Amino acid sequence: MIFSSCSSIEIFKENTETPIQKRYQSFVLVNQEVGMRGFKAQFIDKKVQIRIQELLEAEGLTYDKENPDLVIRYTSNEEPRERTTTNYPSSPYWGYRVWDPWAYSNFRNDYGPKTTNYELLQVIVDFIEPSQDKFIMTLTGVTEVSSKKSKEKKVIKSVDKIMEKFIFDMSTETQSVRR
Repeated sequence: MIFSSCSSIEIFKENTETPIQKRYQSFVLVNQEVGMRGFKAQFIDKKVQIRIQELLEAEGLTYDKENPDLVIRYTSNEEPRERTTTNYPSSPYWGYRVWDPWAYSNFRNDYGPKTTNYELLQVIVDFIEPSQDKFIMTLTGVTEVSSKKSKEKKVIKSVDKIMEKFIFDMSTETQSVRR
């Protein structure tokens, strides 16, 4: 049996002022040092800080607030939106009435327009080269959140995908610089 899933998180890369020139050894999170929240919810903000630090330390980078090789700043854009959908019936004459399934029934009218609320969530992470004071890149993870319960999971999944993209770019760029 094969299971597959499609990711509902898109990652966009922008703001590349300077390329990755080396494999970074240390980093600092500006949000943590300055006390700047990137999310409305403090709990989610703290989880993002912890997750970024865990992922980079797993790659061998150390947290250094005095003299870092890499400066990281994150923000979010949490925008409430509405979506209107309309479900049209396939046929008003098929199977609506018990005593005569071929006759029209006006009891089945749940096919009107429906409005659902959701939140467009963007997780934006800036990677900055402190020696040149230029952006290495800005990675943005965009997803839709329909409930508060799924918001935390989607934020962490977005952070995972963003950091995975940065780590991949860092490893491929440093290999091409060595050659």
